[in-house]
Amino acid sequence: MNVLVWLAAILLLLMVVVGGRQGARSFISLLLNFGVLLLTIIFMTDPTANPIILTMVGSTIISCISLFYINEVNVKTKTAFLSTMITIVILLFFIEFVTKGAMIQGFHEEEMDELTMFSLHIGVDFVKIATSMVIMSTIGAIIDIAISITSPMSEIFHHHPSMSRKELFTSGLSIGRDILGSNTNTLFFAFFGGYMGLLIWFKDLNYSIGKVINSKVFSVEMVTILCAGIGIALVVPIASWISAYFLVKTREKIEQE
Repeated sequence: MNVLVWLAAILLLLMVVVGGRQGARSFISLLLNFGVLLLTIIFMTDPTANPIILTMVGSTIISCISLFYINEVNVKTKTAFLSTMITIVILLFFIEFVTKGAMIQGFHEEEMDELTMFSLHIGVDFVKIATSMVIMSTIGAIIDIAISITSPMSEIFHHHPSMSRKELFTSGLSIGRDILGSNTNTLFFAFFGGYMGLLIWFKDLNYSIGKVINSKVFSVEMVTILCAGIGIALVVPIASWISAYFLVKTREKIEQE
């Protein structure tokens, strides 16, 4: 516990020193988002609750905290928020379809020995739980990409207000291409870093490559990474188009006045 407190204190200190007031707000938003995530998980344990609806509500609140609380309400955050929500809605239907097809919901074979003493009839739809898990795993990356596109687009438009909607959209896509690869790699290596112990365990159990790939515990994480990558790829054109549309629309409204 003392280690956690010290690490949190060091993180807060560095965020304040480097980011100033905004760094402190970022640290507070981290705690708030953790609270929202924890409450969402608690509510999902209710058999009468719909995990998909709870995921949408939780994702909306997390997006508001991450965008509006840290960066305040402006054109950049509004367009990033709208882009994030559109991408999440598209992903929800896609991920639910993939989860049913891949049958990755439920407990893994490697966990069954530890769960034999418990009842598995808990009255929860594991397909929806798995869908919610993947969405919650990707929400941070989607928000990050969205604001990383809308913010420089607003800056470009500020210095070149005569740009057309098509030129702005092309600029947004260009920005997205530059950060698409690095963010996808971040997700990929975060998985292998977090599951290094699991991979070593597979080796000690003499799992073949085929058995590793076909194991549910591995498939779940790979599906999460791939769906997160799809979400990142989707949010790039969505955020670029929405930002270009609203920026040009704002200029045209000012000109008419």
